[in-house]
Amino acid sequence: MSLPLGILLRSPGHEAGHYALMLATGAAATGRPVVIFATNGGCGLLLKRTPLLSDPREELLARRGVVGIAPLLDAAVDLGVRRIVCEAGLRAESLEEAPLAEGVEVAGVVTFLTAVGHGQLLSL
Repeated sequence: MSLPLGILLRSPGHEAGHYALMLATGAAATGRPVVIFATNGGCGLLLKRTPLLSDPREELLARRGVVGIAPLLDAAVDLGVRRIVCEAGLRAESLEEAPLAEGVEVAGVVTFLTAVGHGQLLSL
């Protein structure tokens, strides 16, 4: 049985969000349980209308044949990646009323750490 991979996303930028999804989907494709925990600036990735989709880097990646955020978000759902947005992080960023993507949980750090257990943690 594979150890879970926990990805703490606290950075608001496109690069961090994109790579969090690359790591999450890659690990999930190999059969690992994966949890993305987005907090503070990273909360934007898990919004229903993530601002990262309008980042100019999306067009650049498409031109270069690199998968973008929208298909990676879909793949994360299809692969069973658990997506949690931090309740305190939403408040810190004044996003507590913002609609979240379907299936995203609102919870705290204890829920994230419990889900990862003795697995690996990465921070972006």
